[in-house]
Amino acid sequence: MRNLPLNSQLFIRNRKRFVQQMPPNSIAIIVSNDEVPSNGDALYTFRQNSDLYWLSGIWQEDSMVILYPDNPDPKYREVLVLVRPNELKEKWDGKRLRASEAKAISGFETVVWLDSVDAALQTWVHLADTILLDTNENDRLGSQVRTRDYRFVDEMKSRYPLHQYGRVARIMRDLRGIKTAEEIEVVQQAIDITHKTFERVLRFVKPGVMEYEVEAEILHSFISQRAEGPAYNSIIASGDRARTLHYVSNTEACKDGELLLMDFGANYGGYCADLTRTIPVNGKFSKRQKEVYNACLHLHNYAKSLLKPGITIVEYTDKVGEEATKQFIKIGLLSKGDVKNQDKDNPAYRKYLYHGISHHLGIDVHDLGTRTSPLQAGMLLTVEPGIYIEEEKMGIRIENNVWITKSGNKDLMKNIPITVEEIERIMKS
Repeated sequence: MRNLPLNSQLFIRNRKRFVQQMPPNSIAIIVSNDEVPSNGDALYTFRQNSDLYWLSGIWQEDSMVILYPDNPDPKYREVLVLVRPNELKEKWDGKRLRASEAKAISGFETVVWLDSVDAALQTWVHLADTILLDTNENDRLGSQVRTRDYRFVDEMKSRYPLHQYGRVARIMRDLRGIKTAEEIEVVQQAIDITHKTFERVLRFVKPGVMEYEVEAEILHSFISQRAEGPAYNSIIASGDRARTLHYVSNTEACKDGELLLMDFGANYGGYCADLTRTIPVNGKFSKRQKEVYNACLHLHNYAKSLLKPGITIVEYTDKVGEEATKQFIKIGLLSKGDVKNQDKDNPAYRKYLYHGISHHLGIDVHDLGTRTSPLQAGMLLTVEPGIYIEEEKMGIRIENNVWITKSGNKDLMKNIPITVEEIERIMKS
């Protein structure tokens, strides 16, 4: 990875948190993601299993994490499994981690090579009562592809049918939802890179520039600052295209008089930033654009004020919806009659704000975390209300990343320009 070395205590602490949640005499085995073929003999860029990375900091194929806190041999209570370096293969595909390098990254004291782990793993499994295995339980999962983690579940259940089995993902949902201070430090680095990139883009955008040229500036800025790259496909949507929430074609021209919605964030050290800003292509908001933008900014700030331990996402969304209704009446999108006659299951404001206001953020841009239980201190969420007006071919969204703490929330993007005046001033310069 391109980033400077992270503090291995981040991953050591994560493992300690995980082990504390394991049932007595259980062994957890987490495997890396597949190397996924594209066409011919080519592969897509490797993306590590997020749970394995959270536990180890290792971003390499054919790796495993084995945690067995009740192992009679203390040396093998935490084991990192890596593919053995092969001189010939490295001439083609590049260097693989040595044991000493992996120990420095992860804080593991024991590293075992993949080609020699099978016999030892069998002994450990025979001693354990419960086997914890990992699967992708992200609520947004839509793919039916049977990935490596699911195939590994099949293999283990075939080999050890009489063991009890449990879910790593059930533990991870709670743990990864609460970010440690060490994790937030890495997220802040991703955000700082994103901040510098945004200011660069503010000085680059002008009428006639292509959306893909803006995307290229973002990518160049990210990589030049040691980011791994974008945390997700950048959305660069000018004019009416801004109403398409996941517009990633980025193929059209940015025209004079249009607004440009940009949703992008850097991935640094495996952690994601997620920023959205909407700017005038010509550097100056029109009177109407400014009115709608400020209404959206009001909703953004109002939503941030609600993010405190104890509130649920449902309660939070309802409150933001009530405030959105007031703002939409104020800027002429809704009438009092529209609100009086609205369907309670589909409130009138939903015509102009048709997505959720927040999601969890971390190693995954849509990270693990509760959607039903009350929010807790330590959770990291986006705040991203939007206003989308089909009749005016306008879409505006404003997004920051907020860490909830016992003493109140902390806007990790508080230094990134956000007001009409700040944006216009930098674009003018």
